[in-house]
Amino acid sequence: MKRLGILGSGKGSNFVAIAEAVRRKALPVEIVLVLSDVENAGILALAAKFGIPHRYVAPGKFRTKLEPDVEMEYARLLQEAGVDLVVLAGFMRVLKPLFLSLFENRVMNIHPSLLPSFPGLEAWKQALDYGAKCAGCTVHFVTPETDAGPIIQQAVVPIRVDDTAETLHVRIQKEEHRLYVETLRLWSEGRLRVEGRRVSIL
Repeated sequence: MKRLGILGSGKGSNFVAIAEAVRRKALPVEIVLVLSDVENAGILALAAKFGIPHRYVAPGKFRTKLEPDVEMEYARLLQEAGVDLVVLAGFMRVLKPLFLSLFENRVMNIHPSLLPSFPGLEAWKQALDYGAKCAGCTVHFVTPETDAGPIIQQAVVPIRVDDTAETLHVRIQKEEHRLYVETLRLWSEGRLRVEGRRVSIL
């Protein structure tokens, strides 16, 4: 059975969606480790409830990335756990090339926009402020360029006339939870093929 390591910084809603799918046997993988750069992150408490090994690893002095030795500590812990895929679930730090080279095409993320539109923070708010008619979410493999890796799957969420940033975000998150689990299932079944920037579903 394929083994997942999950990195998160926040409440852990995508983690819960994945863990619940694993528990009900809708996703044939094992979550073997949860790591966080935030000591009191909700995702760590949730991992404890699911009985999954979890750990806080202090990120160091930088705000948007891990210190190099800390990043290698994350890599070491994931490798020791025998992780086949690193899943980012609200992990708010940019991973650098050395880490990514150790897990080439084995780091997956979900972003709350239809990439390449609206990369970066609060993408749903960016879409709303821009006047876009649709928002959504994107599951992609992670590369050193932020939110620029090969796109695996996307889900469209129409923007309503009366939407606020909060109401739009809630609907996007609902699609995130569905799409991430579906994409991980495809990956676990060996149905994703990466050729350059193109990801084919077999």
